[in-house]
Amino acid sequence: MGVFGIGMGPCATASGLRNVGKLAEELGYESVWAPEHTVLPSPRRSPSPLDPDHPILDPLIALALVAGVTRRVRLGTGVLILPQHNPVRLAKAVASLDVVSDGRAVLGLGVGYLEPEMEAMGVSPRGRGARSDEFIEAMQALWYDKAPAMDGRHVSFSQVDAYPRPVQPRVPLVVGGHTEAAFRRTVRYGSGWYGFALDRAAVKTYISVLRTAAEAAGRDLSELTITVTPNETLTPEVVADYAQLGVHRLAVMQPGSRDRVLGWGEFEEFVRANAPREIGATSA
Repeated sequence: MGVFGIGMGPCATASGLRNVGKLAEELGYESVWAPEHTVLPSPRRSPSPLDPDHPILDPLIALALVAGVTRRVRLGTGVLILPQHNPVRLAKAVASLDVVSDGRAVLGLGVGYLEPEMEAMGVSPRGRGARSDEFIEAMQALWYDKAPAMDGRHVSFSQVDAYPRPVQPRVPLVVGGHTEAAFRRTVRYGSGWYGFALDRAAVKTYISVLRTAAEAAGRDLSELTITVTPNETLTPEVVADYAQLGVHRLAVMQPGSRDRVLGWGEFEEFVRANAPREIGATSA
């Protein structure tokens, strides 16, 4: 079990982050997940997930603070919008998070969908998938290669290096998205897939498509960790259904948390009610 939405709403403060990190660890959650939106359309318009004044912190900064008050819980971005970043700078930030957390970073990533946000950051929505693939390769070169180098269409560097390297032998890459391109990216680069705001019927369909993509790429689906943020109330029976479908991790999000800013008490009650021991899930 994971908690989605740290760094936003009631967790978009130093005290909120400390509280949710300690609470998640106390209750046996395996992970916490911080979303990313640098700017939001104002006024809000579809498909924006939040009002423009909804507080949301930079996910890596939020997770770094949580790292300092926890010892076990894994720290995931859910998901970071990859083409809006400089991959060399991002590789340094993710490696730094992994170092200061003693190897607990999980890089959830996606290609984005909010064109006003991309335009505000000087990023073209066109070709963002191909750029993202190249950015992944650039980051992995900086993390793992003895002599990092990249000569691509969007990224080029050589005779440079960056230390410290990540603590983990391989930083988990969890690819978000429900498109065929996202599934291909998952099986090519990822250690897992993230399905957001889904029910069991949708998860069943998407896992079937993901299995087909894995087979086409010569990978076994069992190599991938499946993470889902469900959009339905969890009970032990529902959790068992997700497990039967092949889901390894549920990252819970409180209903309505994207449409209004919750109070801390309401958020805490939800986190406690969905703790692993309360809904028949495995504790970390």
